[in-house]
Amino acid sequence: MPSSSISATTASSPSTRPAARPLPVPNELSAAAAAPPTIRRAADLRPFNTFGLPAYAALLAVIDDAAQIAALIARPDWADTPRLILGGGSNIVLTRDFPGLVLKVEIAGRRLVGEDEAAWYVEAGAGEAWHDFVRWTLAQGWPGLENLSLIPGTVGAAPVQNIGAYGLEVAERFHGLQAVSLETGDLLQLGASDCRFAYRDSIFKQALAGQVLITAVTFRLPKRWQPVTAYADVARELAARGVEPPTPVDVSDAIIAIRERKLPDPARIGNAGSFFKNPVVDAATLARLDAAHPDLPRYPQSDGHFKLAAGWLIDRCGWKGRNLGPVGAYEQQALVLVNRGGATGADVQRIAHAIQSDVIARFGVALEPEPVFV
Repeated sequence: MPSSSISATTASSPSTRPAARPLPVPNELSAAAAAPPTIRRAADLRPFNTFGLPAYAALLAVIDDAAQIAALIARPDWADTPRLILGGGSNIVLTRDFPGLVLKVEIAGRRLVGEDEAAWYVEAGAGEAWHDFVRWTLAQGWPGLENLSLIPGTVGAAPVQNIGAYGLEVAERFHGLQAVSLETGDLLQLGASDCRFAYRDSIFKQALAGQVLITAVTFRLPKRWQPVTAYADVARELAARGVEPPTPVDVSDAIIAIRERKLPDPARIGNAGSFFKNPVVDAATLARLDAAHPDLPRYPQSDGHFKLAAGWLIDRCGWKGRNLGPVGAYEQQALVLVNRGGATGADVQRIAHAIQSDVIARFGVALEPEPVFV
């Protein structure tokens, strides 16, 4: 299930393709390579989280050049200052004011860095808006990311969460990334195996959590493209449009339309997209559930486990369209929690815990939140 919905970007025709912008990622970082970022005090974080939750950061620095990090590390108070890396703010629940330094990543740029017989290799700055980048690659004639259209957030956050939807995960198109160690200032190059991708997980949420800042990501986009349209919603949308066979842009357009129908635009109502991961269970657990709930959606995994639809479980517990204080489960998709107005992080925690308790009580299945609580 997609994370959220934002306004669609129309792909350009080949004759009007936007030019690739240079990517300002140096091979070596030094404090003199870029001007230090401006540091704001008592910075309001409400505009920087899509849930629209109130919180302040003691300090905030906007990073638009990887070399600026060296200047920050050179500060005498660096080692003792708590740090929080913030991209698009679409996968975070702020429960309090942050007492340290927020690093708001806005490194821009996108370009083709190489190609071979099988693929194009396309690099983007970590601060690029993910959906805009996806549509840009399609406009260039480089397919492969279309199933991930309209997911909010930034390019740098995509491998952290290993974002995925409609039969595709970013790990399947990932080639490598550049990052900066926040401990030493060293520039790191990580490949797919280094990132330890798993379902909505990576090394950046585990051993390297808070230790590195991703500056640029390179994707491997296949020249022998095949559409990924096995999801019923996608197949139905393409059929309704009379599209056969679909182009990459056709698939992207269909997925955008599906998401805009089902998911709230965070510009209009605060949310963090899909709030819970789809739980994965073993065959014995599925057999137990199937006996009582034969209509339970399930998706076989390659290791013999089964992924369940978290939204279906939440809906069957009566939460769809229901509120608990100023936070509710969205009317069109129970998997999405929304800020009805004036919500705090504590309000989000309260309804999340209530939903988890109800799903465990009825189905014996634990739900794990997708967003990070801070």
